[in-house]
Amino acid sequence: MPSWHRYVFVKFKSEHMQEAIASIRRVYNSFNPDFPLEYTFLDEAVERLYHSEQKTKKIFNYFTFIAIFISCLGLYGLAVHMAQQKTKEIGIRKVLGAPIINIVTNLSKEFILLVCMANVIAWPLAYYFMDKWLKKFAYRIDLSVWIFILSGLVALCIALLTVSYQSVKAANANPVDSLRYE
Repeated sequence: MPSWHRYVFVKFKSEHMQEAIASIRRVYNSFNPDFPLEYTFLDEAVERLYHSEQKTKKIFNYFTFIAIFISCLGLYGLAVHMAQQKTKEIGIRKVLGAPIINIVTNLSKEFILLVCMANVIAWPLAYYFMDKWLKKFAYRIDLSVWIFILSGLVALCIALLTVSYQSVKAANANPVDSLRYE
């Protein structure tokens, strides 16, 4: 390539690095003694290219953790609110003999639906932006549907873990307390 006419790529074993550099310097100075030899290592150049990507990854990891934490707090608050609204319904179901697992399932159904709807909205957007970002790289991975399914399952598990405590607590509450004034 014409733009590479002033570059020479040399491959050598790393255990003979000092001897190789001295030999290259000697040959270079015999042809061009007026200009000093400037050299870099390819692995360092590649590392510099991906340095910004490593920084971006670290920042995304921090913000992902913060976003998951805030969303779990919101889900927990929503579960508390829903359990308070349905206290009498839960009490009536318990008096009529509903098992705890059915009550927990009824409380968790809405959250499962919300997480599934969020995934259906997020997957096409994530695919579009990830594909656009990955096109910048010479060597890249192909986006697989399994990445999105796994992320949806992880989001569903996090949501269920967040909501399950409050659901079990509401299901185990004494129905007399919730139906006392009826």
